Amino acid sequence: MIDKIKEYVYSYYWNDDINCARTSLLTLCKLFDYDVSPQTVAAAIGLHGAGGYRAQCGLVEGPLMFIGIYYDYIGKSENEIAKICYDFADKFHKKFSSLSCFDLRPNGFSEFDELHLCENLTVEAINFAYEYLNVIY
Repeated sequence: MIDKIKEYVYSYYWNDDINCARTSLLTLCKLFDYDVSPQTVAAAIGLHGAGGYRAQCGLVEGPLMFIGIYYDYIGKSENEIAKICYDFADKFHKKFSSLSCFDLRPNGFSEFDELHLCENLTVEAINFAYEYLNVIY
């Protein structure tokens, strides 16, 4: 599965130039064979550390959006979805030591950053989300 994730991430970053939240959301949708609406994808435009503010990381936000969308689709209650989101965030924090873009981004931030500096981290985070969701699904 990791090779598919790498392929999707590369395409979304380098061909489409979209952020980590949308990349995570769209990749999970592909992996779970779920069609997401364009409005939902548009809702994630500013979810890469709160539009670049360096707050909660899009690598957390994208999967949280996917959890809400997909688990509603398969009939989970709002309470169940909220608990899954909480558990995912807790496990993500334990694995990656933070939920903050400021902390997770390799080498922090500078005006001279390379494009798509988080590509490897994105692959790792999406794989983590995919494995997590396969355990609870």
